[in-house]
Amino acid sequence: MITDTIVAIITALQESAISVIRLSGSDAIPLANQLFSRDLNEVESHTVSYGHIIDPIKNQVVDEVLVSVFKAPKTYTREDVVEISCHGGVLVTKKILELCLSIGARMAEPGEFTQRAFLNGRIDLSQAESVMELIQAPNEFAQELAISGVQGSVTQLINPLLEKLIQIIANIEVNIDYPEYDDVTVLTEDVILPLSKEFLLDLDKILKESKSGRIMKEGVKTVILGKPNVGKSSILNVLLDEDKAIVTDIAGTTRDLVEGWIRLQNVALHLIDTAGLRDTGDVIEQIGIEKSRQALESSELVIVVFDASQERDEEDKMLLELTKDKDRIIVYNKTDLIKNEDSEGVSVSAIEGDIHELIDAINTKYEDHTVALRRPTLSNQRHIAAVQKSYLAMQRAIEALEIGMELDLVTIDLNESYIELASVVMAKENINVLDEIFSRFCLGK
Repeated sequence: MITDTIVAIITALQESAISVIRLSGSDAIPLANQLFSRDLNEVESHTVSYGHIIDPIKNQVVDEVLVSVFKAPKTYTREDVVEISCHGGVLVTKKILELCLSIGARMAEPGEFTQRAFLNGRIDLSQAESVMELIQAPNEFAQELAISGVQGSVTQLINPLLEKLIQIIANIEVNIDYPEYDDVTVLTEDVILPLSKEFLLDLDKILKESKSGRIMKEGVKTVILGKPNVGKSSILNVLLDEDKAIVTDIAGTTRDLVEGWIRLQNVALHLIDTAGLRDTGDVIEQIGIEKSRQALESSELVIVVFDASQERDEEDKMLLELTKDKDRIIVYNKTDLIKNEDSEGVSVSAIEGDIHELIDAINTKYEDHTVALRRPTLSNQRHIAAVQKSYLAMQRAIEALEIGMELDLVTIDLNESYIELASVVMAKENINVLDEIFSRFCLGK
């Protein structure tokens, strides 16, 4: 049982309009009461009180503040919580924190408020992870997925599957102790095997859709590739709506990778403008070209840019060969000079800011992945790995069932599948399959 009271500054420690110091624990209100100019013991929960923080030793006013009181269990941590909103000076904020520590509060460890919310049962493990993902979200899609996770979307996805699997295991465990079937083959073929195969299909669907969740969360690593002076940097600048890359008529201007993020209608892109691929004696440009090749290897989408006003040459053919196994979009730039007749590519004029065909092509390519924003989907790598392990364990169980292995041996793989899947939403050490099974029995049975 957690008994101590923790405290921390929960806003950035820098000059700002306000700062907030949070206390959480059984003594949060009495401790805050020792510093506040008004009595907090009788205030109602979820109310704000105006007053002053008083240094109890010097009996001096430290700051004019607002104190918010939240009484358990309807708080972030399910403990009593007090939040002191003070003026946003670094010195005054640290002074109030020091006073809280001096009267008995303990400095909170990183993430400890959310850890207490988890340990006290307000949120599960997947929701706790989503809190951090919300804070670290690199784009708006990732933010939407994270807030969905905070609201329990992963739990809603996983819990029905856990219920299905526990029913499969229960059929076996109960039959072992209380034989219901004279013919075990009937139990296996009529009940266990069909349910197991249905469960495997459920996991397969989750894993397939998790690719969409990961793409929405992390964005698509997109490399803009082409010969020097075909307009790669101009396209990057138009996509980002800023002059991110230097643009000149001199071939080989881009010597290093230039990066940026953009959110389109259906996907976020992590854009990388590369040095033009060509043979060159310039040592610095050679380093840039080598970086371009490395970026290409790890890319998920390649925008191959050609000059629409020039005929394709051997270097262009080399680029097509280099990217033939990649997910790619072929772009003909400078169509303000000449019309593109290639049906495979899209036409743009970066100098005129006209790249709508490219944007439409990207949105079309990723329109199916927006499923991740419409229904619960996994995007966290730990969650996906856990479901993959659950899938493999169930696969082994089905193979064992099909060759007629003893059911009590099959439950080893079924239990592993359950534990791996349950670890998405709870700590493994807290997972007990038998407790889950027999908790469903009526009292006295």
